[in-house]
Amino acid sequence: NTKMRLCCFVMLMIALCGPRVTTATELPDFKEIVRAHSPAVVKIIVEQNASRSEQQQPGPEEVPEELRRFFEFRGAPPSEQERMGMGSGFIISRDGYVLTNNHVVEGATSVLVRMSDRREFEAKVVGTDPRSDLALLRIDASELPVLKLATNDDLEVGEWVLAIGSPFGLDYSVTAGIVSAKGRSLPTEHNENYVPFIQTDVAINPGNSGGPLFNLDGEVVGVNSQIFTRSGGSIGLSFAIPASVARNVVDQLKE
Repeated sequence: NTKMRLCCFVMLMIALCGPRVTTATELPDFKEIVRAHSPAVVKIIVEQNASRSEQQQPGPEEVPEELRRFFEFRGAPPSEQERMGMGSGFIISRDGYVLTNNHVVEGATSVLVRMSDRREFEAKVVGTDPRSDLALLRIDASELPVLKLATNDDLEVGEWVLAIGSPFGLDYSVTAGIVSAKGRSLPTEHNENYVPFIQTDVAINPGNSGGPLFNLDGEVVGVNSQIFTRSGGSIGLSFAIPASVARNVVDQLKE
């Protein structure tokens, strides 16, 4: 009996002090973030001159067959003068300021902002900053849902992050991953290194550009901007503009 009790005691101590096993209940739950903050994420639809849009938009051969119906590849072709482009963005003030990427609206002849409740607004481009790849829009609306740009820079490598956007035109798609690195230097076409990008393994695809990157507190820690890919789709190398850079650029564009 004594040996049996001692054996049970040892097994109990091993169970209590051994390697900690993560349970499903300890994994992050993104449902509340999506429920609370997705109404402030918008889809941005732009008309561009044909030469500009052809540089940005994926061709039919780059899009899986089952997704092509979400594009304009079927039916009547668009005119030679104007083509449709798309991206994502998010509302940062109740009086209608919207943040997105510069490359989403660059060269646009018109910009349409579509909300999750299907309301649509013609947007004015308040200002753009090609160096940071950010653009500030304004729509004529009030009492809008808004997202908060994180005010601290304590994002850590390995931290969970969440993206909401419209990849390949699939509205309000949610993807999650972790921060892979911080302060990544990606030279622009003019060989500038202006933005210390956040690198993540969140699945980001064409159409996610300009959408928010959230932390688990529901704050926007970055603006999704670029992917590294050889196939046209996500391979786990995506880059976001830090919230600190976005705040600074927004303040300057407003002024």
